[in-house]
Amino acid sequence: MVKSAVDAPLVGQVALITGAGQGIGRAIAMTLAELGAHTILCGRSREALEQSSALIEKGTGVSAGGGSAKSTIVECDVTDLRSVEALGKCVANTFGRLDILVNNAGIGGLGGPLHLLPPDNWESILNTNLRGAYYCIHSLAPLMIEAGSGHIINISSLAGKNALPNGAAYAASKWGLNGLTYSVAEELRAHNIRVSVICPGSTNTGFDQHASGSSGRKSNVERMLQPSDVAHAVAMIVTQPPRAFASEILLRPTQKP
Repeated sequence: MVKSAVDAPLVGQVALITGAGQGIGRAIAMTLAELGAHTILCGRSREALEQSSALIEKGTGVSAGGGSAKSTIVECDVTDLRSVEALGKCVANTFGRLDILVNNAGIGGLGGPLHLLPPDNWESILNTNLRGAYYCIHSLAPLMIEAGSGHIINISSLAGKNALPNGAAYAASKWGLNGLTYSVAEELRAHNIRVSVICPGSTNTGFDQHASGSSGRKSNVERMLQPSDVAHAVAMIVTQPPRAFASEILLRPTQKP
């Protein structure tokens, strides 16, 4: 059965999701594909990306229906500028457009007090969670500027709004990502590009800072947000009428984990 524009409002659009091999990134990719977008799945593990692609094809009925693929896999390390620039060229040459960019790739890890955190850990967290978003915007936003439209959605965290003892590096990366989002949103509004940030609370992704609080108390996984909850927020943003956009969404579990 062919979906209508109401059922699949993103038909004809191209969406790129970093960190699409698991967790929140996979859920976002599956949701955008269900809405009709062709999803570009980016990450460092091809095996994980292939698993996401298979789930997308199964969920959208591509294999059974014999239609065109709903996803394309592109291996990319967002901490490597050359890798991201190659991604940008691939998108431009293959699709000639990019309608949605979701900067989701991120790593966690509480790490203990900042003065005991190894410098390599700091570099890894900041390079992935913050520098990676910059590289992607730098390499991919020009396609949107040329088209005069687009969505950029950065997946942050409530740790970018509140103190996170023993997780200062992670919090710093997310506070930085929030500031980057607010500033880029103003820079790109004139090009009809809407830049948003989603700050989820405790989400069942396996990250250490989501599994336990600063006291080390284990969270109740059943009460935590699920990746699909974050994906739903992304879907709301990209299906809004063009006259307005949600610049920031703070997403919390109904019950405290």
